[in-house]
Amino acid sequence: MAAALEEDEIDNDDYYSLLNVRREATQEELKASYRRLCMLYHPDKHRDPELKRQAEQLFNLVHQAYEVLSDPQSRAIYDIYGKRGLDVEGWEVVERKRTPAEIREEFERLQREREERRLQQRTNPKGTISVGVDATDLFDHYEEDYEEITGGGLPHIEINRMHISQSIEAPLTTTDTAILSGSLSTHNGNGGGNINLALRRVTSAKGWGEVELGAGDTHGPLFGLKIFRNLTARCFMTAQCGMQFSSRGVRPGVTTMLARHLDKNTMGYLQWRWGTQSSMSTSVVRDTKSSHFTFAVQLGIPHTFIMMSYQYKFQDEDQTKIKGSVKTGFFGTVVEYGAETKISRHSVLGATVSVGVPQGVSLKIKLNRASQTYFFPIHLTDQLLPSAVFYATVGPLVFYLAIQRLVIKPYMHAQKEQELEKQRESAASDIAKKKQEAESAVLLMQESVRRIIEAEESRMGLIVLNAWYGKFVTDNSRKHERARVIDVTVPLQCLVKDSKLILTEASKAGLPGFYDPCVGEEKSLKVLYQFRGVMHQVLSGDTEALRIPKQSHRIDNDT
Repeated sequence: MAAALEEDEIDNDDYYSLLNVRREATQEELKASYRRLCMLYHPDKHRDPELKRQAEQLFNLVHQAYEVLSDPQSRAIYDIYGKRGLDVEGWEVVERKRTPAEIREEFERLQREREERRLQQRTNPKGTISVGVDATDLFDHYEEDYEEITGGGLPHIEINRMHISQSIEAPLTTTDTAILSGSLSTHNGNGGGNINLALRRVTSAKGWGEVELGAGDTHGPLFGLKIFRNLTARCFMTAQCGMQFSSRGVRPGVTTMLARHLDKNTMGYLQWRWGTQSSMSTSVVRDTKSSHFTFAVQLGIPHTFIMMSYQYKFQDEDQTKIKGSVKTGFFGTVVEYGAETKISRHSVLGATVSVGVPQGVSLKIKLNRASQTYFFPIHLTDQLLPSAVFYATVGPLVFYLAIQRLVIKPYMHAQKEQELEKQRESAASDIAKKKQEAESAVLLMQESVRRIIEAEESRMGLIVLNAWYGKFVTDNSRKHERARVIDVTVPLQCLVKDSKLILTEASKAGLPGFYDPCVGEEKSLKVLYQFRGVMHQVLSGDTEALRIPKQSHRIDNDT
């Protein structure tokens, strides 16, 4: 059974969609839908050998779906594992005696074991590369000095600092993890590095402890301890102590932090640090779906400051965010503003402009690619020059828009097309089978649809005139794309009962007489119908529930 769980993909057959019932459907709803489809597909109703064979196949498929969903144990297994889970050996002997709730608990246990196996294979690498650029000569150069030097008219830009860090995790057991990290730094020709090894143990569901050992050519050996503990359901604390050994002696340090959930979206923090840079700080962080706000106050040696920042999150596909912050203290005042956006599935690009006294103007560009971070702080000027602020703000924006239009969008479009093509190729045989089943179902529905239309016409009821399912091209900018739809007029009319048509919240590709004409793409259902002699039309999303007739679907005479 566990072996079967290693498969991430399950069969595409949706029994709920096939029977056109809700996932919460009662036994009465299942039985009513089953009887209706049995009357439609029963082999004895057809004399033609080919139609009889096709009806038998569809009848068996409907019967199989009903058998699974009408049995509580089988239904629980299907809801969790899909159709593939029903083929796993062992359910008949062990699981049949369990309730649906116990089956779900068994699934969660097997999922935990699966995650533990994956954990053993995961190193979770994280890395940061920072390259500092000194570009002050762009705005603060001395023209008279450069005139005496050949080529002196060009500004001098140099890399004045670099930092590289990397860490990996090695799970030893389900509770123990070893973390190996190292870093290299250089600034104006001087540099150094260090390496650290940490051993972390999860002591209980409420906390963990960590021991850290380190060595480097600039700071000397390091020994540290760190603990984390949940004090209550809404409060936790961390404590960290360390000793740094050097030629000047031992430098101890202690840091403690207490955090509490003030409400669903707000956290409060209190921190005390003792050592070479002692301080006390408090902060409040509020994080919601649309915004992130932070307010912090620190009293310390040598840094005392007040900081406030706000970030707004756009609810768009690129997960764009704009942010701004103000920080003032004994060191001066710094104002920062910037934005970040998602440029691919695993990459986020951001830019921040920093304007401060006496720090000057800087542009910080950051690229997050999966678990790797690339950071480029560019120092533009030591003074507050309007020209530097202008170019730091407008330059990255213009550059990004140009790159997005000329490089990113064409690349992402090509990648999406490749993925869709792969999906179509891998699903080609399955789609061909589904198409054949749908065509067979439509042939078997003809007689029933004729009787339904006669009954609906006699009472001026619901008559489906035309219905299409698939990808519609409605945007003028996408006219070059070809619409891919199939005619589903007959299957929809067959589902009409007492002048009503009800479709549940499930992909309509699983309905009798339907199939997916455009794998991996957004699909819709468009229906043109007549009710009480009046024309109606509706466009519904693939997984949206649909109930007709409705007054809102009515077509005005002027339309």
